[in-house]
Amino acid sequence: MTHAELTALPVSFPLETANRALGIGRTQGYFMAKTGTYPVRVRQLGRAYRVTRYDLWSYLGLPVIAPDSAGGDVAVAA
Repeated sequence: MTHAELTALPVSFPLETANRALGIGRTQGYFMAKTGTYPVRVRQLGRAYRVTRYDLWSYLGLPVIAPDSAGGDVAVAA
């Protein structure tokens, strides 16, 4: 996954997207999510697994961007 693709991620996304960003195969990713060994926090909503942009970016060491009170963006420590 390219840097541009990583920065364009929505706030939360399906496990398959996180698998692609981390270079994890589909079967292994679902197994790790089910057993609690996935490298980032995974949230289960019904039958779907989702990952947040914050958790993925933090794991990858990317600067986490959060909106400031004036509507602009400000980097937050990862």
